[in-house]
Amino acid sequence: MRVVLAEDLFLLRDGLVRLLQAHGFEIAAAVESGPELAAALAELDPDVAVVDVRLPPTHTDEGLQCALDARRKRPGLPVLVLSQHVEQLYARELLADGTGGVGYLLKDRVFDAGQFVDAVRRVASGGTAMDPQVIQQLLARRSGDDRPLARLTPREREVLELMAQGRSNAAIAGKLVVTERAIAKHTANIFAKLGLEVSDDDNRRVLAVLAYLDHGR
Repeated sequence: MRVVLAEDLFLLRDGLVRLLQAHGFEIAAAVESGPELAAALAELDPDVAVVDVRLPPTHTDEGLQCALDARRKRPGLPVLVLSQHVEQLYARELLADGTGGVGYLLKDRVFDAGQFVDAVRRVASGGTAMDPQVIQQLLARRSGDDRPLARLTPREREVLELMAQGRSNAAIAGKLVVTERAIAKHTANIFAKLGLEVSDDDNRRVLAVLAYLDHGR
């Protein structure tokens, strides 16, 4: 699995390269600036891009914009964005096209090697890997009484948050110590209350829920 990595801090970039290589990834390129990232994504056609939001020369959202531009040119290009803080606007932009293969992690998660590597693999395979803090803020934005989200029970909200992180029904059942059948019932209720059709495609399901919560109808 070929990775293009963009991170301007040398020690973190070098550490990520070593971590990914230790878990069987091939580093196609490890760059430190927006222009270098744009060139690498265009020329190397990686299986997944792991991108810091803020890169030189602007140190604003250079990395994210390069990744979004690459996804416009190659729809579905898997991108895992790393950020120091939860930026709801960045999360919305990343999810907007609904094509899958997206992730948004806080940099603190990088220090959990297993969690980080799992997120890279999940995104590369077309899934989602959203930081729990991002999900909590997206849910909070749609928690008013006039929103369909308010119709959910506390348990359904808990299940929805875990779904949005990219977890399967089986994984959610294990996390909440209930049966998978109970989770299937909760997810069916969630889709009915949010006006979303149930799908067998977990990744599309999660993206649809996130897009609905973020943009509304």
